[in-house]
Amino acid sequence: MLTNKDLPEKAKRKRKYRKVKTAKRAPRGKSIEKRPAEVEGREVFGHWEMDTVYSGKQTSKKALLVLTERKTRQEIIERMPDRTEESTIKALDRIERRFGALFRKVFKTITVDNGGEFSNVERLEQSVIRKGKRTRFYYCHPYSSFERGSNENQNRMIRRRYPKGTDFGKVSTAAIKNFEQWINNYPREILGWKTSAMCFRECLDAL
Repeated sequence: MLTNKDLPEKAKRKRKYRKVKTAKRAPRGKSIEKRPAEVEGREVFGHWEMDTVYSGKQTSKKALLVLTERKTRQEIIERMPDRTEESTIKALDRIERRFGALFRKVFKTITVDNGGEFSNVERLEQSVIRKGKRTRFYYCHPYSSFERGSNENQNRMIRRRYPKGTDFGKVSTAAIKNFEQWINNYPREILGWKTSAMCFRECLDAL
C-alpha cells in the first residue's frame, strides 16, 4: 500500500505563515527587499535564482552551482571542485563566457542566500569579458529559502536523481549536463505543456 512518504512529490498542504527572521548581520549585498518589482511577477525574462548542491559530508568537496530562470524555469547546472567563493565566481565566469555579450540581457538579476560561497558580491557582479558589471545580485532574508522557490523546487529534482550523501566527485560532468538537458526538455503544465528549453529559446530569440 502506498503511503505519503512513498510519493516523490508530497501532497500540498496549507502553507504556514512564515515569519522572516531578523538578520544578525547585514546582507552581503543588496537585500531582496530592494530587488526590482518586475522580478516577482515572473513576466519579465532574465531574472534568476542561484544556489549550491553539495556532496555528502563524509565524501568529497565537489559541488554543483545551480541556476534557475524564474519565467521559463530554465536550469543551468555547473560542476565545481568545492563550494568556495573562488570556485563559485569561476563557475559564473564560465557561464558568462558561453553567453558572451548576451549575458547582461539574459542575466539581469540573480537572487541568492547569504552563504559564504556568495560572499564576494563585487566579483560576482563584475564582468570578465568587458568593463563594468555583468548582473546584479540580491540576497534573501536569513532562513528564507522560500524566497528562491523555483530554485528550491529544482534542487528537489536534483536530489531525486542524486540523493543527499552523493559524492559528486564520482559523477562526471557529462552526466550532470545530460541531467540538465533532461530537466530542461520535459513538458511542464505551468508552462502550458511547453518545455523550459522551448520557452527559454523563445525569450532568447526575442532579445
